[in-house]
Amino acid sequence: MRLGLILAVVLGLLAAPDASHAQQAKVWRLGVILVAWSPSGDPPKAFQQGLRDLGYVEGQNLIIDWRSAEGAYDRVPRLVTELVRLKPDVLVVDSTLAARSAKQATATIPIVMAVVADPVGSGLVASLARPGGNVTGNSFMMTEIVAKRLQLLKEAVPRASRVAVLWNPTTPWHQAALKEIGVAAPALRMRFQPVAVRGPNEFERAFSSITKGGADALFVIEDAMFGANKSRLLERIARSRLPAISGQRDFADDGCLITFGANFSEMFRRSATFVDRILKGAKPADLPVEQPTKFELVVNLKTARALGLTIPQSVLLRADAVIQ
Repeated sequence: MRLGLILAVVLGLLAAPDASHAQQAKVWRLGVILVAWSPSGDPPKAFQQGLRDLGYVEGQNLIIDWRSAEGAYDRVPRLVTELVRLKPDVLVVDSTLAARSAKQATATIPIVMAVVADPVGSGLVASLARPGGNVTGNSFMMTEIVAKRLQLLKEAVPRASRVAVLWNPTTPWHQAALKEIGVAAPALRMRFQPVAVRGPNEFERAFSSITKGGADALFVIEDAMFGANKSRLLERIARSRLPAISGQRDFADDGCLITFGANFSEMFRRSATFVDRILKGAKPADLPVEQPTKFELVVNLKTARALGLTIPQSVLLRADAVIQ
């Protein structure tokens, strides 16, 4: 009897699943809602690499369900609903609009902001230090750096005295950014002309208004719709022959005169860390929202030459990248 008991115990231990193996066998599910990018874009790829660096392998212990609105804001709520129905372990969003839609759709699924502006002012979190609720992630401090961006535009193009500001009334935080520009412009002896654009079909009308207003420079506020229609927007900027500044690095790569802002690929990569901590048991309410510590200044000298501009050395020496 004693031998039989020992044998039963041994067989039971052999049959019992190893705890570490059971944990490794867990397959996590993420839902990613993109408005400004497609899954093949550089920032989403950086997110995937960040997950791989943390030990997550798609097809083994991870499933990612991607949804991209391609800049169409009216598609976002439907895409969010689709992902919520799949019951992912975490939702990841790339814009303030997507974050707000996700928060309205679920109070229980954790939401990680990859790239979001003004999460406190937009009502997404209670504070950066203590988000509360089910939302946390990255904020790119848009309203805090618009004044610096306007200053850089003036320094690069000293003759600029009237700047048109391209903004989207549908984007929750753009009103706050306009207020910051309105405060900063007089000190730089600049007047600003807000030009609202809700969709790419309004680009022609907007630039007609900019021309009639006599603008001699252009300030493009970051926006998911602008990013999704970057080629079309930059082509129209080139035709206007206006020196332009924005915050997205890829705008300078593709022809914008200057960009100054956070590295969105790095922010996406950092968002993978938030996902990892949540999957390991952390609560979004207890994870402070992170802000970038470095902002990149990029100058496109090819565009400057096409516009007949000489960029001051004071600007070029501070640039993180100069496109020849």
